[in-house]
Amino acid sequence: MKVRRFEWEGAAPTAASIRGWTEQAAPDVDVSPIEREIREGGDEALRRLTARFDATERSPDSLSLGVESAATAEAALAGLDTDLREALEVAAANVRAVAEAQLDPAQRVARLGDGQSVAVREAPVGAAGIYAPGGRAAYPSSVLMGAIPARVAGVERVALATPPGPDGEVSPLVLAAAALAGVDEIYAIGGAQAIFALAYGTESIDRVDVIAGPGNVWVREAKRMVAGVVGIDSLAGPSELMLVAGHDTDPEWAALDLCSQAEHGPESPLVAVAVEERMLESIATATEKAAAERPGVEDAPLALVQAPDLSDAIDLANAFAPEHLQLMEEDAALLADKVTTAGCVFAGRYGATAFGDYVAGSNHVLPTGGAGRFSGPLGPSTFRRKIATVEVSAEAAAKLAPHVDTIARAEGFPVHGESAMIRTEK
Repeated sequence: MKVRRFEWEGAAPTAASIRGWTEQAAPDVDVSPIEREIREGGDEALRRLTARFDATERSPDSLSLGVESAATAEAALAGLDTDLREALEVAAANVRAVAEAQLDPAQRVARLGDGQSVAVREAPVGAAGIYAPGGRAAYPSSVLMGAIPARVAGVERVALATPPGPDGEVSPLVLAAAALAGVDEIYAIGGAQAIFALAYGTESIDRVDVIAGPGNVWVREAKRMVAGVVGIDSLAGPSELMLVAGHDTDPEWAALDLCSQAEHGPESPLVAVAVEERMLESIATATEKAAAERPGVEDAPLALVQAPDLSDAIDLANAFAPEHLQLMEEDAALLADKVTTAGCVFAGRYGATAFGDYVAGSNHVLPTGGAGRFSGPLGPSTFRRKIATVEVSAEAAAKLAPHVDTIARAEGFPVHGESAMIRTEK
């Protein structure tokens, strides 16, 4: 594990130093050639790109780009090991319950007197594209986290794109999760090409209105390029965890929490913060030991920071805006109320980030790279849009029109004023 100690320079400067260090490993990618191929080549380009970039060992001619039937997904669900199915059902139920709790009232009306009102209501988008990573591994949890909030939001058509495995097929685990989540269409495509196919459509894939779900840097950059063509949830990048330790934190627990997020890859930044030097050193030692004993986590960057006090630790968290923030301190609930930028806060010694990754019900599609300053977890609102309805009576028009005319003429749009004033003449 790559460990580096950062001296306290103040919350914002220290956070900036850590970000700069952890982002050095992020590769620069250009997905515009892939976008061009998909827009010009459609399904044939998808076959070619899937054979080139995904884990499949099947030839492009035999790669299915069609829709997996609901029966296939249901069969995969029925074939799951009993314990695994129960775990997925618990996760699905909790994700659905949390999503339903987030729904806003169907309509909000401001009645402004004299027959004037403005109503703002919400409506779901027509189609959502959910991306779930895959290929040599399967991530049914990402299917649940993306598709269930879309269904709760009321989206009529939910399409899933996920990379095929070496045999060219979608993982049965992913299919089972798709059945639990109520996915309508499943496409065996991954990477940037999947994002462009969902955004622009091809011969066999109808375009969607919103694309959501986690992915690698290629997926993230493709989502950045299509933002505006479709809606996106966020530009989620490598997983990250900041852990604030208290005087009674168990170093071994903290080490496993940090290593669990390191499983996502060497680009996942980890930050351990403590007020006590003794605790910080204990966590560093335990984490290096745990990483050395567990393949796949040894290359992650771990930043160590000793904060002057817990208030400064929270200031550091707010400046860093971590995707996951664990507060392993006895007053964690009180400290959590002071956090303003983290994607998800886990309060208390038992609240490991792993619970949120799978079954707690909180969504694991969260803002990374400091994006918690302006965005939050994926939820039903990602798939809903607001619509305003304005009603103006004759009395309200007579009262408001002169003001419209005054402002419009000041802005150089006199016909706007005429449009309002003509309604006062009868």
